[in-house]
Amino acid sequence: MIRSILFIIIFSAPFFAPAQNKQLLYNFDDLPQSLMINPGAEVTFDRHVGFPLLSQVHLSAGSSGVTFYDIFKEGPGTINDRIRNSIRAMDHNDFFTINQQLEILSLGWRDKNRRYFTAGIYQEMDAFVYFPKDLAVLAWEGNKNYINKNFKFSDAAFTAEALNVFHIGFTNYYSEDLNYGFRAKLYSEVFNAYSVDNRGIFRTSPSPEGANIYRHFMSGIDVLIKTAGWASLVDSEDVTGLGTMSNIAKKAFLGGNLGLGLDAGFTFYPDDQYRITGSILDIGFVNHTKDVENYRYYGDYETDGIEILFPETGNSDNYWDKWEDDLDRHLTDETLENSYVTWRPVKVNASFDYSFSENTEPCNCHKPMGRRRYYNQVGAHFFAMKRPRGVNYATTLYFDRTFNDNFRGKISYTADSFSFSNIGLLLSGRIYNFNVYLAADNLLDYTNLAKANNASVQLGLQLILITE
Repeated sequence: MIRSILFIIIFSAPFFAPAQNKQLLYNFDDLPQSLMINPGAEVTFDRHVGFPLLSQVHLSAGSSGVTFYDIFKEGPGTINDRIRNSIRAMDHNDFFTINQQLEILSLGWRDKNRRYFTAGIYQEMDAFVYFPKDLAVLAWEGNKNYINKNFKFSDAAFTAEALNVFHIGFTNYYSEDLNYGFRAKLYSEVFNAYSVDNRGIFRTSPSPEGANIYRHFMSGIDVLIKTAGWASLVDSEDVTGLGTMSNIAKKAFLGGNLGLGLDAGFTFYPDDQYRITGSILDIGFVNHTKDVENYRYYGDYETDGIEILFPETGNSDNYWDKWEDDLDRHLTDETLENSYVTWRPVKVNASFDYSFSENTEPCNCHKPMGRRRYYNQVGAHFFAMKRPRGVNYATTLYFDRTFNDNFRGKISYTADSFSFSNIGLLLSGRIYNFNVYLAADNLLDYTNLAKANNASVQLGLQLILITE
């Protein structure tokens, strides 16, 4: 029962707070949030002010290898059978991910040279966990049927962080055909946990000459979990009260571990109807020097096994004490306070689109002189994100339709690490100077979210001003 609960928590954790690909907002120049994905994007307005805590709410989560439905579906077999089958179907490159972002402050303004400046603060939480295949098999099935198999501790790898991001940037009209932009970021981290590049194996081998049938080996064990900001939270006597909230707020607003980052992007028009864009986000790092606790477990150990029956002397207490002392002599557990640096997960966007159905209606939107406007765009968007064991990719095809000056929509199809059936929809409406938008992915799975490998939702509200 305990094992079932443990693996249900592992499998379902990402879905409690629905990755970082924002393909629906990308190139959506009616919204200031498009600048957060491409600092070199065009915008059609002259000023904006986001409603605090409401201008962007983003929740996304995914699992590349298992869904709720795989575990809880009705049918033959027990839940234990379905967990076992899911473990066997996945490998160590499958992963779980959660990302959450909340804009605290957002504002922008255009200067007399047509440059558009942005500044603000947003909060982000990101967790990425690789499925520890070998350790999951060992914990769930034991080693009975896996004699001479090396169970690798390197399968265990994860990153998790919560931080505030302070940013300021600009987008500049270099010419009618080219727009570029940059954004500087200051990271103020509340919490970080990092465990990558662990080493070591556990193996069971026959031992016909030994005291028991099998011998167990733990070789080259070196497991390191780095944390910053965690110790002061768990050691606090006021775990759920105002003291903890004050501690979190202090770290979030420049009192925690700090780092620097940079975003860059561009928009290029080979022709009025064709557009090429690209951006690179979060080229940056965080230096962890405060509230650091690193937990290391390392060494080598070999044993004939644990005696099921008491030793012949009958002194069982002495036997267990000796076994524990022997284990402690060979496998060392240390708590360290060494500072460390983590790099932010770099993200790359690129797109190409074609516009058609010219819009000849007059407007007071900001557009470079001579640029024609169109009602429709069709295009392709590419996204890549660096993770500890490689890069995750996504490719999107989209159709963007402007119905009038106050209403616009976008529909997308995305193939990524989670699925090949991701249909997304974004709707944006403007009432006077107030703009509201809602975007969601994986619409085909909304009738039964338990079958979804990932889910994402974004919404926001802001005041947008256009100079007459």
